[in-house]
Amino acid sequence: MGNRGHAGERRKTRPAVLGGVIAVVVGGAGFGAYALLGGGGAAAEDGTRTTSAQQEEDVRTGPLSAVEVTGTAERFLTAWQSGKVSEAAAVTDDPKAAAALLTAYAKDAGVKDVTLTAGARSGGKVPFSVKGTVSYEDVSKPLAYDSALTVVRRAGDGEPRVAWRPQVVHPDLKDGDKLVTGESGTPPVKALDRDGGELTTEKYPSLGSVLDGLREKYGEKAGGEAGVELRVVRGKESQKAKLSDKTLLELSEGTPGTVKTTLNPSLQAAAEEQVARKERASVVVVRPSTGEILAVANSSHGFNVAFQGSLAPGSTMKVITSSMLIEKGLASMDEKHPCPKYFSYGGWKFQNDDKFEIKDGTFKASFARSCNTAFISQAPELKNDDLTKQAQQVFGLSMNNWQVGVPTFDGSVPVQSAAPMAASLIGQGGVRMNPLNMASVSATVQSGVFRQPYLVSPEVDGRTLATASRTLSSGTLAQLRELMSYTAAYGTAAEAMAGVGGQTGAKTGSAEVDGQKKPNGWFTAYRGDLAAAGVVQAAGHGGSTAGPIVAALLKNGG
Repeated sequence: MGNRGHAGERRKTRPAVLGGVIAVVVGGAGFGAYALLGGGGAAAEDGTRTTSAQQEEDVRTGPLSAVEVTGTAERFLTAWQSGKVSEAAAVTDDPKAAAALLTAYAKDAGVKDVTLTAGARSGGKVPFSVKGTVSYEDVSKPLAYDSALTVVRRAGDGEPRVAWRPQVVHPDLKDGDKLVTGESGTPPVKALDRDGGELTTEKYPSLGSVLDGLREKYGEKAGGEAGVELRVVRGKESQKAKLSDKTLLELSEGTPGTVKTTLNPSLQAAAEEQVARKERASVVVVRPSTGEILAVANSSHGFNVAFQGSLAPGSTMKVITSSMLIEKGLASMDEKHPCPKYFSYGGWKFQNDDKFEIKDGTFKASFARSCNTAFISQAPELKNDDLTKQAQQVFGLSMNNWQVGVPTFDGSVPVQSAAPMAASLIGQGGVRMNPLNMASVSATVQSGVFRQPYLVSPEVDGRTLATASRTLSSGTLAQLRELMSYTAAYGTAAEAMAGVGGQTGAKTGSAEVDGQKKPNGWFTAYRGDLAAAGVVQAAGHGGSTAGPIVAALLKNGG
């Protein structure tokens, strides 16, 4: 039964106990991880005593006992701490992958003198703290962080094993990533706002991933010199997800180069303040006349939803759909347009929020009230790729070619048929966007031309910005602006936009998500030479969730 036979020999030594949890202790030349077992038997989950023989009989099936979890964690942590990689890997359900990463932990990451201390077990999960020293040539620095492992039954024989995930070694690792210590592949950068002030996460908590992305792209070009650091080097899967390499520990400082961004310090501060008031909120502000990104903020400071999120945009997508329907003569601002309670297409039955209908109403009324069936009803007149072409040709989306200066997701409007095609007209189906994309949509309407948003001027490195192949006619554009203006003044966006003066336009959105009680709330709007969009996930309708965030920033921007 694996290493079980040796456990008794270890336990001839009096166990080290810390409040009934596993404790890792240092003694002489070796290390030992011990579980509180108490005499010859062990306490089962129900408080009864079981003998070793009984445990042997029950080990292959049923819920894991406390002894199985702590014993497996003990063997793994002891072997890892002692540098016995193959022994530690054998206690996992994927020995090959575990051995490779644990070997690299010592060899490539240079982590030595590891001490692992486990905390209180919760079911099959055992948290533990890691302390060690990272060394590279003549430089070294202490390392400390928390991680966790989970014990499961191995497929086939039911033996308890550590479920292998890269996060066991370090919580920032994903499949294919590795830890490396050495001269950083890229020198550090000092990122500046448009006025020359330094951008830091202390001042602007949302900018962590943005600063990582700037360093990755401009570190070599900005004139700095690399330091020595422990970092996460991303593998193929993480690169596909557009995750940047991440510095975990700086052993010696490099000399930073300087990169100037387009961020407006007062707007960025206001954006940070606005999203902090809600959970899972994200917002972006751009300047329509140039494409400059003036602010980006997320209430969660890990993944950058504002730039890299991939979410159904709900009814904010109706801005793009409306432009297409007007161009094709399928809708006109002041002409009557159907808005029934229900409309069926492709085997799906679509309805409006609260099953409302507008009798003898205009297309403007349907847009302002966000009538779903007004758009779905036009699906029979459309080709499967019409919406995709409109998004690409007019709004510059869904071509995966934006060169912002940091990683972004450029929106996706896939070609679909039947019901999913109809659903895409109202921002559901397979359509995916983020606040950056939807801020750009409002900017395109405001200015009449798609200008790819950017965070770093293309003049810095000669990047070629994405372009759209055509613009809307002046007549279509005038109708689209009137639809958004009317919605900001009298429609679903009116409450949020109250008090936002000047030339304005807006559109709300609510996107249903499977398994989520409340929809994601969306809002996109413009005021003068500012355009913004925001999303608050799992919070409800866009007018009351994302709307106040966007409106506050449009006011702040003057």
